[in-house]
Amino acid sequence: MNNFLKIGHRGAKGHLAENTLESIDKALSIGVDMIEIDVHKCASGELWVIHDFTLDRTTDGSGEIAKKPADVIRKLRIEGRYKVPLLTEVLDLIEGKCQINIELKGLNTAGPVSKLVKQKVAEGKWQYSDFLISSFQKNELFETRKLDEKVPIAVLSKASVPEAIEIGKMLKASAIHPSLGIITRDNTKLSQEAGFKVNVWTVNEREDILRMIDFGVDGIISDYPNRLHNPLLELKP
Repeated sequence: MNNFLKIGHRGAKGHLAENTLESIDKALSIGVDMIEIDVHKCASGELWVIHDFTLDRTTDGSGEIAKKPADVIRKLRIEGRYKVPLLTEVLDLIEGKCQINIELKGLNTAGPVSKLVKQKVAEGKWQYSDFLISSFQKNELFETRKLDEKVPIAVLSKASVPEAIEIGKMLKASAIHPSLGIITRDNTKLSQEAGFKVNVWTVNEREDILRMIDFGVDGIISDYPNRLHNPLLELKP
């Protein structure tokens, strides 16, 4: 029942504000094998953990992240209280506690993320197996592979699992990340037979969690990582 990776989506998005240190800490307290976060590069070059290309939805700021310098982003607040964290701050928080799935959300993130991953591995506190780099943006994934032959890569897809498999082969990827809306028992098996792990997003409802377990997926990405621990028990009234 529990032989799959329990992955907290943007920390523990269902419990606390997404992609914040507090949400990530909540996921760690619940118990996860991996935390999924999103990264963008700002105008001054720093990597920030935030989902959207703009600041408007999740912060009290406005405009494109890529056009804002770090000193502006540091002053922003999420829900009036949480800070937008740097990727380095997130890595410091989870170091030695679980793995991390870094989604390259913004443009031109492959280079600086690859540099940081290499730095962390060289320092000896992280291993390549602690990282998983994913993206919908093929260019960022191919740039990542060009820069680093060792880092594990996952291909995100919300359209076609067979297409993701083909891209995965070209990238020498280790995983496919299909959306809940396209995953089937057959394409789970197809992906695994092609040599890829299958981590599904975003799975929140208990019936869907049980269905994914029945399909034999390798990992489940959820806003509610607590529900991944004992979904059968959670189904009881």
